[in-house]
Amino acid sequence: MKTKSVVNRVLLALTGIVLLGTGILVLAGSFDLYRRWSLTPPDGWPLTAPPDVLLTDADRTRWTDEGWWWPVVIAVLAVVVLLALWWLLAQVRRTHPGHTSVGEPAAAVDGVELRERALRDALAADVRHLPGVHQARAHMAGPARRPEAHLDLTLTPDSEPRPVLRALTDGPLERARRSTGRTLPAKAQLRVTPHKAHRAE
Repeated sequence: MKTKSVVNRVLLALTGIVLLGTGILVLAGSFDLYRRWSLTPPDGWPLTAPPDVLLTDADRTRWTDEGWWWPVVIAVLAVVVLLALWWLLAQVRRTHPGHTSVGEPAAAVDGVELRERALRDALAADVRHLPGVHQARAHMAGPARRPEAHLDLTLTPDSEPRPVLRALTDGPLERARRSTGRTLPAKAQLRVTPHKAHRAE
């Protein structure tokens, strides 16, 4: 699982837990459930009855006359806003190259650009012709200046991973690197075609 997906799920889970707990707390006090169900909340528990409020006037104005109060509030809110903007930009940031310039970066200003889809399809088609490969899919990751190939290979039942990886490195990947003028790092995930077990005699 990608790091971005893990972070997103953790943040969403924590946010959901906090919101759910707060909502249950508010509903329990608003509908007077503690009294109706004969429950005894802990000492100092907020919102135990409909007239209760989360923050009293004394709590809300306790430090407003202090000189440090408003700078701290503004600083905390600014940090929260900056973190929210950083998270938002991280979501919309491109995680695949889109297009790759052919040749060295310094000489590619007026050069030829290769679309990600074209490179992906050509690489996958080349990999499918390797001995021992039943099916292959490819997609590109990373920025346009440092694209990275991610390959998903399904091998035939009688193939061995090591010769396939050697042929992949010396064949399709090497040709893609020469064609684009890039180092083109690659990650390959291998699986075997499901097949019936053969009886040994």
